[in-house]
Amino acid sequence: MLRVYDFPIFFTTIALCLFGLIMVYSSSMISAVARYDFPVDYFYQKQKSALIIGFFGMLVAMIFPYKAYQGKDFLMWITGGTVALLILTFIIGHTAGNAQSWIKIGTRVIQPGEFSKLTIIIYLAAIFGKRQNRINQIDKAVFPPLILLMAICFLIAMQPDYGTALIILMIASSIIICSGMSLKSLSKLFSLLMVSVIIMFFLVIISGNIQSILSEERVSRFTSLIEPFETQEDAGYQLANSLIAIGAGGLSGQGLGQSFQKYGYLPESHTDFILAIIAEELGVFGVSFVLGGLSFIVLRSYILAARCKDPFGSLLIIGISSMIGIQVFINAGGVVGLIPITGITLPFISYGGSSLLLLMVSVGILQNVVMRSNISADRKK
Repeated sequence: MLRVYDFPIFFTTIALCLFGLIMVYSSSMISAVARYDFPVDYFYQKQKSALIIGFFGMLVAMIFPYKAYQGKDFLMWITGGTVALLILTFIIGHTAGNAQSWIKIGTRVIQPGEFSKLTIIIYLAAIFGKRQNRINQIDKAVFPPLILLMAICFLIAMQPDYGTALIILMIASSIIICSGMSLKSLSKLFSLLMVSVIIMFFLVIISGNIQSILSEERVSRFTSLIEPFETQEDAGYQLANSLIAIGAGGLSGQGLGQSFQKYGYLPESHTDFILAIIAEELGVFGVSFVLGGLSFIVLRSYILAARCKDPFGSLLIIGISSMIGIQVFINAGGVVGLIPITGITLPFISYGGSSLLLLMVSVGILQNVVMRSNISADRKK
């Protein structure tokens, strides 16, 4: 099996993770001491531990037969466990960044919303993979998965974490579009999906969370896009300093470790805005390496999905590659002011143990599909 894995994706993933580890250290060394009173390498050590665990998680996912994920018992366990963890965040959840999205276990925290992405990918891929012969029967093949999808998105939106809920909806949409449905069925389904989103929005309002949706902070994320430097002292502070960092980097950057913005001027420099620090320290070359590597993983994954003969395996690859691509677009778009800032991390690069573990395991599952697809193709020859 290890002779037929996809080396380009494996190598690119490891290279991005190691580069991200270096940039986490560079971007967090000041804030670790000045803001949190931690050791200078605190975030680096935490990310390194997550990377080691994630690497072994990826190897296990590469070896464990992905067909087992399609079993009814397995699907019940992961969907039930995900919903239970999301509900648990409202009871014993840890709050950070105005969202009660984490569960603290000892000194570590996990974010159930992150793992919900992979749950939805596996669940939808399994359901649509099994029901290819009746994929256009909306009431029987599609409506039950839609209920679970909206339930998970609603629980995440209630934390409130609208960015993650939106990403899950977009991932689900990419799987549905590639599931083999006819255009007529897709139009019906997305009409139903829009109605479900509206209902979910009103449920959030009824629950008393309307203040979080229309809070001054969230509204300002939209208004600051127009003229961030006019509101630099207030709503546009993050975006303005992000653009300053990008502009200061130029073509070749200020040099590794030489960022000025990480000295307390750019908040979340090691998480949401790590791309701006990369631009400042390593310039266009550093940003090109990151975005080029991430784009390569996404595009090559789509090619591998098209070659896969198993509908379940193909939809798994599509869901995983879409998750990576969507997060890259949302993070990079927020950093440059193309879209509002949502607090979404940059895959494989930003600090975040839950995100990194999820991505590494997801790439392992992707590799598993590719490996078994290649073995099947070799046997037919």
